[in-house]
Amino acid sequence: MIPAYLRKEILVIGCGNVLFGDDGFGYEVIKRLEEMDLPDNVGVIDAGAGSAYYIISLLDEESSVKKLIVVDIIDFNLPPGTLKKLRVEDLPRIEKYNFDAHDVPLAPYLIDVYKRGIEVVIIGCQGKEISCPDIKIGLSKEVERSIEKAVEMVLEEIKREK
Repeated sequence: MIPAYLRKEILVIGCGNVLFGDDGFGYEVIKRLEEMDLPDNVGVIDAGAGSAYYIISLLDEESSVKKLIVVDIIDFNLPPGTLKKLRVEDLPRIEKYNFDAHDVPLAPYLIDVYKRGIEVVIIGCQGKEISCPDIKIGLSKEVERSIEKAVEMVLEEIKREK
C-alpha cells in the first residue's frame, strides 16, 4: 500500500538532527507547519536524519507528488541565519556513492526526483553551529531568528504555481 505522504501533490520535508545544534533547523520549521491548517494536498514530514529514505520513495511510480520542498541547514559561507531558496541546479554535484552511512548527501537523490518531473525547491538556512558528533540541543540565535521567515517562504512555495 502506498504511504499517505506519497498521495499528496506537495510534500514538505524537514531534514536534520535536533541533537546537533543548528542541524535541527528543519525540525523546527516542520513543527510550526504542523500546527497550521495547510491545504489538503500538502504533506509535511519531519524526516530527521532519514530524509534520503523519503526522497528516494518519491521515485515510486504510484507517487502523486508534483512538488517537493526541502527544508534544511546549508553551508554556502553566508552569514549565519541567512535563508536561501535553491533549485536543483544550485546543488553541488556529489556522486551517490562517495559517502558513508552517517553522511548521506541528498543532492544526487534530489536530482533523480527532479528528473522524474517533480519540482524541487530547497529552503536552506546557513548554519552557525553544527555540533556533530557532539550533542548540543538547541539552535543558535541567528538560526532561531530565521525560522518564522523560513515558514513564510515554505507557505509562499505552497501557494506558487509551477
